[in-house]
Amino acid sequence: MAGRLGSNTRRPPCRRGGSDSTARAVLRAPAPTAPEGSDVTNADIAATFEHVADLLEYRGDNAFRVRAYRNAARSIEGLVESLATVRADDARSLTDLEGIGDDLASKIETLLDTGRLPLLESLEREIPAVVFDLMRVPGLGPKKVKALVDALAIDSLAALEVACREERVRGIKGFGPKTEAAILENLAFARDPDRSRLLWHDADAIAAGLIDWLAACPATLRVEAAGSLRRGLETVGDLDILVDSRDPAAVMQRLVDWPETADVLLTGDTKTSIRGPRDVQIDLRVVPTESYGAALQYFTGSKEHNIRLRSRARDRGLSINEYGVFPLAEGEAGPPGPAVTGRTEAEVYAAVALPWIPPELREGKDEFALAERHALPQLVTLADMRGDLHMHTSDTDGEEPLVDMVHGAVARGLSYIAITDHGQRVTMARGLDRHRLLAQWEKIDRLNESLSSEAGPPIVVLKGIEVDILEKGGLDLPDDVLARADWVVASLHYGQSQPRDRITARFLEVIENPHVAVIGHPTGRLINRRPAYDVDMEAVIAAAARTGTFLEINANPWRLDLDDRHAAAARAAGVKIVISTDAHSTRGLDVMRCGILQARRAGLEAADVVNTRPLAEVRGLMKTR
Repeated sequence: MAGRLGSNTRRPPCRRGGSDSTARAVLRAPAPTAPEGSDVTNADIAATFEHVADLLEYRGDNAFRVRAYRNAARSIEGLVESLATVRADDARSLTDLEGIGDDLASKIETLLDTGRLPLLESLEREIPAVVFDLMRVPGLGPKKVKALVDALAIDSLAALEVACREERVRGIKGFGPKTEAAILENLAFARDPDRSRLLWHDADAIAAGLIDWLAACPATLRVEAAGSLRRGLETVGDLDILVDSRDPAAVMQRLVDWPETADVLLTGDTKTSIRGPRDVQIDLRVVPTESYGAALQYFTGSKEHNIRLRSRARDRGLSINEYGVFPLAEGEAGPPGPAVTGRTEAEVYAAVALPWIPPELREGKDEFALAERHALPQLVTLADMRGDLHMHTSDTDGEEPLVDMVHGAVARGLSYIAITDHGQRVTMARGLDRHRLLAQWEKIDRLNESLSSEAGPPIVVLKGIEVDILEKGGLDLPDDVLARADWVVASLHYGQSQPRDRITARFLEVIENPHVAVIGHPTGRLINRRPAYDVDMEAVIAAAARTGTFLEINANPWRLDLDDRHAAAARAAGVKIVISTDAHSTRGLDVMRCGILQARRAGLEAADVVNTRPLAEVRGLMKTR
């Protein structure tokens, strides 16, 4: 739908932890179902409002108006229920939603009815198209982009690069040589075609909605997503859906009739391709039951994994393709005769003397060697998680108060959480100074007392803090305060453009601090929006291993930081991992499943993850102060 909402519509950044769904099975989440006739999703409307906010800010409109659109986008992005469903309920109103007044409610209705927003179209006619290209450069928001366009008449990314190399950008007020160098460094990131790929979290929501739609077709026996989505890649370029059916025509027609189908790209006897929400291409393949396992394995990939699997089959006189496992006759390249097997993936792998390999490990790395030794890891699952050790409340930049976050954690079956609001350096988030932090901890003490007075505490709330790693070194709260905390997350938010040795030194210093339990989102990247800062992760991992400091996989879909490579390296070095949501609302607690998926790609087992343990064991793993 993004294309129907304006060709330049940008997906908003994830400024808060958030989720539009609740976990189903290990990693699956059902998408909300809108009333028939409405094919505009919550994500479409959130992206539109975020885009409007960018353009209004570029134009210099009132800051309160800009903030209203940004707040509405954030609120809508996190809704589980579709806006179309809310509007269709006569007992409810769109204005009941947080941050939605009469004006924004009217615009939501316009988008739901028409897929268009006149205000956005007017702004896009008024503002040069180059603005949208320039805002893809990390560090260039609407105000800086306007300064570049007004001062230097920049009309393309190429022109911006020339201006930087000619040192003309540094002369603009508010820029300077460092900003100019950072723009040059980040231009490649802005030009990266992978930035057009969907976050796994967004692609999964689209796939879940389509799977539910196809599952309701009487001709569908089984339906699953394959491809990079099933392997859990951080971003997804297109969607592969596989259906087991004896009536392909009926299933194909069901896809064409899906309310989210924007265009039909290709139709055939067993494959149909469409353009769906966010302009993502979706390929649907229908196969018979006897070939379903072989097809699921084949279309899940990766290419490298499949090449090695087929080579192994040839060594055993077999041929594997999407139709099954066949005997390979001597002197022939093709598979003659009936299939040996192919109904399930397990059968396909068993045919070449291997156990079933989890999709997240199928990248053509060491999975075959592990499988041959029967040493594949028992990958961590969402059901293994007992606690969440990084979240925020409305005392700083969270959306909900302490009590609501606790209730949300109880509803998700957690036995402990850590409240880790920002320290005082993060002024934009109203970070806590000593006095406000100690007051919050007193509230947590009283809450824990109240919980323990009941029939056994359903949850324990840890007194925590997310302290900032300062540009000059050290932390933004003193050790005598941190010594009173149950849990300390240390994160770097400022000075991200410092040289590699300086950033690394900042990390190594705080890793030595006896009060720091975990390093939060260690590389600072935002997927599709901001590259990682330049830090020596090998040195960070080695220091964490030596001191017993944990490293975080931040489950926010825009972060997923550590990435799978660094998480695997940390595991190999003996560093324990904490998977945390960094939630800023109760719905943000649901992104834990994204962090679990990242951990599975890294080969992590429950024993590698700190917060799969009871709280007493977590405390036993922490540094001795």
